[in-house]
Amino acid sequence: MRDVNADSQRLAPPPQRPAPGTVLGRLAVPAGVLAAVAGAFAYVGAVDPNEPGHYPVCPLLRYTGVYCPGCGGLRSAHAFVHGDFLTALQDNAAAVVAYLGFAVLWTVWVVRAARGRPMRTDVGSVHLWTLGALVLVFTVVRNLPFGGWLHP
Repeated sequence: MRDVNADSQRLAPPPQRPAPGTVLGRLAVPAGVLAAVAGAFAYVGAVDPNEPGHYPVCPLLRYTGVYCPGCGGLRSAHAFVHGDFLTALQDNAAAVVAYLGFAVLWTVWVVRAARGRPMRTDVGSVHLWTLGALVLVFTVVRNLPFGGWLHP
């Protein structure tokens, strides 16, 4: 005859994790994403991109002299972390808009996850083309003589 108590004692239960249906389980992924972004911002805030040798130089700027849409993004993030929002805008205005857009989208994600609703990400092609056109216009204007106020 088999001893049921002996079998149950030998098999240890798996470690307890929040179930996906619980509020903690639903907030685990947004919390992980926030931790990764906060870690990246903390690193950029601690290691000044204005000091040479810490980060690679933009290859497009180095070889062509053309500012890409991301040029000045690290300096912008550094200024943003330190609360110097005007400098952050001067270094890369598009990056500051992206930081704020991420904050809004992340907040919506957390609220929807806490309520048990999935995050809707049905971005249409019109939205993507519009975003691409805005980035293209930003890139072109910042490289024209009258767009000097957008230089990092």
